[in-house]
Amino acid sequence: MDWNKETVQKMEWNGEISNYEEKLRIAKKIVEKVKDGDCIGVGSGSTSFVATKEIAKKMKEENLHITAIPTSYEINLLCNELGIPTASLMDKKPDWSFDGADEVNDKNWLVKGRGAAMYREKLNIVNSSITYILVDESKFVKNICDKFPIPVEVTPRAINYVRQAMFDMGAESITLRPAKGKDGPVITEAGNVILDTVFRNVDETLEKKLKSIVGVIETGLFIGYNVIIEK
Repeated sequence: MDWNKETVQKMEWNGEISNYEEKLRIAKKIVEKVKDGDCIGVGSGSTSFVATKEIAKKMKEENLHITAIPTSYEINLLCNELGIPTASLMDKKPDWSFDGADEVNDKNWLVKGRGAAMYREKLNIVNSSITYILVDESKFVKNICDKFPIPVEVTPRAINYVRQAMFDMGAESITLRPAKGKDGPVITEAGNVILDTVFRNVDETLEKKLKSIVGVIETGLFIGYNVIIEK
């Protein structure tokens, strides 16, 4: 029995990947940047899923040796299936990273976190010299929260306090994200919950203000990070 792959072999995306051809095109662009010996931070979401599979193909075809630092259990399992060695930020510093986004505005501010992995995604970004954000045209917005709320990861015992504090800061709506396939809310890999929050007036101070609320672990708002948008 192959102990490592018996359960997770043929890891597939849960559901249909929207705009697949566009995501594959962008994934192939990021694969061109992969060099032998790279340590790469690998984001979460469907675009990162597609890109990781393409990287594995290049590794096999060109006999490359790389290490991935995944941002979710899902991507970690995929790397395991594909034979991509993994590490954590305790072990290595990524040479560069790639990730997707849910929204991007004209200032390169991002909303991420539909997969509830924004804490680890943000850790990869701040530890990388550069991060490539892989997005198709559907991700570009005029204003943050045009299409998706800002996910806010909160320790469960602080839900009521954080909710009131965000309303006081001007939040238009706040929803505890429900899980799919289980009863109750989504639980993050760190054991927290997600409050999906809509703000109609997002400025450069909002991310820091949200992080200053006691009980907030991380937000899906990314403002001022060293990223390059690949489209």
